[in-house]
Amino acid sequence: MHISYRPLWHLLLDRNMNKQKLREITGLSSSSMAKLGKGESITTEMLVRICSKLDCDLPDIMELVDDNGEPVRNRLKKAGAN
Repeated sequence: MHISYRPLWHLLLDRNMNKQKLREITGLSSSSMAKLGKGESITTEMLVRICSKLDCDLPDIMELVDDNGEPVRNRLKKAGAN
């Protein structure tokens, strides 16, 4: 299981915002942006800063995915339906 920032990229598209603009409004470093792009971990402080500037919540910018790239919440919903 690992973190995916796919929801963040979708949110940026919905708001007609690019990664450079996100970096400008949040003050994230280029290395932090690179980590986001690679799906690597960044600090909780940075995640909160993104949410604050985009006026959203953590599930709006990140999700847990399994090794196949499927969101874990989908798997949990399917398990609960059985």
